[in-house]
Parts: sequence; C-alpha cells; structure tokens
Amino acid sequence: MNKDTFEIIVGTFVLLCAIFFASSSFKSTRVVNNSGYKIIAKFNNIDGINSGSDVKIAGVKVGHVDNQKLDSKTYQASLTIILNSEIKIPTDSSIKVSSEGLLGSKFLQISPGGSFENLEDGDEIEFTQSSVNFEDLLGKFIFSSESKEVK
Repeated sequence: MNKDTFEIIVGTFVLLCAIFFASSSFKSTRVVNNSGYKIIAKFNNIDGINSGSDVKIAGVKVGHVDNQKLDSKTYQASLTIILNSEIKIPTDSSIKVSSEGLLGSKFLQISPGGSFENLEDGDEIEFTQSSVNFEDLLGKFIFSSESKEVK
C-alpha cells in the first residue's frame, strides 16, 4: 500500500468519525417548546435537574423544566414546569426526581393522583420527593459496614 492510499483511508475514517459525532450532538440537542401551562414544584434537593430537563408520566414526556430558583424563605429549590396543555394533572398528584438508571440522566416523574380537580396554570404541586444522592448512600453503606466489622 502506498502512502497516498493510506492517507486517503485515514482521512476518510476521520471524516466519518466527525460526521458521526456531529450528527450525535444534533440529535441530543433539546428543542424547548414553551406552549402549555406552568406549575410550580419545590424540592429540598434537585441534583441533576436543570432547565430543559424532561417531565414524564409513565415514561412518556409531557413537559419540561422551564426555570429553577432558590426560594429565599424556605431555602428550597423552586422549579417552574411547563406541561403540555392537553395533559391534565390532578391536584393530589406527586412529583419526584428520578433517573434513567444508575448513572443515567435525571428527570421529573409525575405520579397522577385520584382527585377530580386538576392543577391550573400557576398552581403548586404539593407532594414532592427530592433527588437521592448516590454518593451519600454509598458513603453511609461503607461506613455502616466498617463499624460492624470493628465490633
């Protein structure tokens, strides 16, 4: 194989890799649609949740996180969530921070309640469950198993 053929093969391989990475980055880009109605949810911990994070019911995306801020009175994270206008959420529903597997990205999971009344634009969802910090859990597990061995 001569030098020109080798350079063409390597150049083609590099070009294909570049095309693959460019197409992957375009697929993962989030296009945010702000049509729908807003609800508020307050959490003690929202590690891994950012503006644009998905909101799902039964694994189906029904909205996204629009904004996050710290409530200066309660020191809780306050999220503004935009839900699709055709999705009606009962007032006694709950929302929690979930992840797509052990190391997956985080999203908000809504568990619909049984109330006949629905949340309206600007309402707050009362029942929230914060993010679980796996590092803290792992640390507790390690230290609790060490203390049992010492005894």
